[in-house]
Amino acid sequence: MLSKVVTFILAAALSAAAAPKASKAAGKRTSAAQSYDDDGSDDRSTPVQIGAQATLNPTDLAEFGAQSPMAQKFINGALHLTKCRLSYRFGSADPANGGMDCSGTIHFLLRYMGLKNPPRDASSIYLWTQYHGTLRECDATDLNDPQLRGLRPGDLLFWEGTYDVNRNPPISHAMVYLGREKATGAPVMAGASDGRRYRGVKRNGVSVFDFTLPKPGSRARFVGYARVPGL
Repeated sequence: MLSKVVTFILAAALSAAAAPKASKAAGKRTSAAQSYDDDGSDDRSTPVQIGAQATLNPTDLAEFGAQSPMAQKFINGALHLTKCRLSYRFGSADPANGGMDCSGTIHFLLRYMGLKNPPRDASSIYLWTQYHGTLRECDATDLNDPQLRGLRPGDLLFWEGTYDVNRNPPISHAMVYLGREKATGAPVMAGASDGRRYRGVKRNGVSVFDFTLPKPGSRARFVGYARVPGL
């Protein structure tokens, strides 16, 4: 069943031969003490709900219709993945494994968009957007910060400090910004996590999540956003 869903996601974009194979590990976390994605809320008491992935349709997003066809395709691909009941699986970039990690999800979506050999880990994806001039570095801790005025649906989001990683730069997390929900006006994003929230529930897997920023002083830090080169 899962393979049929994956084929549907890739229809008209990737042939079966080009579909991503089982991935190599995206880089080791340097500490096992941190058990889940630190979103900067400093709340580790609430349990993570397994199998509680959330999803939306493009029609649920207020700004979807105003985006370019390529950005709409990218967002659509991300939303299709949230419907596949995929768990969080570190080191995976293939839905056929039953789950993916955050950068694996972005890597898969870049393949879906037709890119050959896109970067795999979050730090490499960050540097890739920087090289192509689409990265906007940002240290905002408030969603009303003027630094976020250029943020558009379909952009990639980057954090440091959500996990302990051994990379330079130490980018540890990436997501896709979806825009604002029509029903609530809340900003949302899509990707993979093993602890971020959507509507108050901590979730594990490839899902829709609330786009929130770490509190000032948190070990987690939002560091920027970028348009996917070519979108």
